[in-house]
Amino acid sequence: MNDHNSKRLSLDNEKENDQDFRWKWLYKIGGVSALIIILLWIIEGVIIIAMGPPPSTVIGWFMLFEEHGFLGFVNSFLLDIVAVVLMVPVFLALYVVLRRVAASFMAIAAILMLVGITLTFAANVTFSMFYLSNQYAAAATDAQRSLYTSVGESILANFNGTGGTMSYILMSIAGLIISIVMLRSKYFSKAAACAGILANAIQLAEPPGPFVPVSFYENMGIGFLLVAISGVFFIAWYILSARTLLRLGRLKEKTI
Repeated sequence: MNDHNSKRLSLDNEKENDQDFRWKWLYKIGGVSALIIILLWIIEGVIIIAMGPPPSTVIGWFMLFEEHGFLGFVNSFLLDIVAVVLMVPVFLALYVVLRRVAASFMAIAAILMLVGITLTFAANVTFSMFYLSNQYAAAATDAQRSLYTSVGESILANFNGTGGTMSYILMSIAGLIISIVMLRSKYFSKAAACAGILANAIQLAEPPGPFVPVSFYENMGIGFLLVAISGVFFIAWYILSARTLLRLGRLKEKTI
């Protein structure tokens, strides 16, 4: 009876390994995508330092595109959209690796991440503001310019309001769940899991701060500090996750 159970367990393990092996290209793509995301974040950080943060007013957005041309795109969250697209294979790969550790929690994380990514696309202002900027520049009357300004205000309200806020809240909660599951995985290091927990937890406290009073950030530079700290932990999380995914992608059949 013991021999029979041992053989059955061995066959089950082989089946599991074969299934993992069939995802090896997803692991590779996810690992490379994570590294590209880090590069995009660094480029965006350098541009923000050089050009200043993106505008906070509609007219500021219009002037950004009029005065800087293509650089206006780079300083208007375009790289964020590219990074979010690349997050899809990253988190799909993480789901495949971690689903056997906690299938229910990973399913919840996947759904939250998918909804968060969708909201990010819906709330992004880059191409909408570029279009309105061109229309504003070509407008012949004050009434037309006022109309485009009003539309721009609505777009910014969604970006800074429900759409934009909910997108990073849902993605942060999904990231927290994934990082906690990582603690129980034999493939990911404790350092990777802890970096993910800290990155996503701190992001939930960043301005506009749905969980922290706005007055907490005033005249203290705390908001900027939180963004910088969470950014460091996110880079560490993505690097360590990419290393594991790329390693899994290189393993031979029936060895994962």
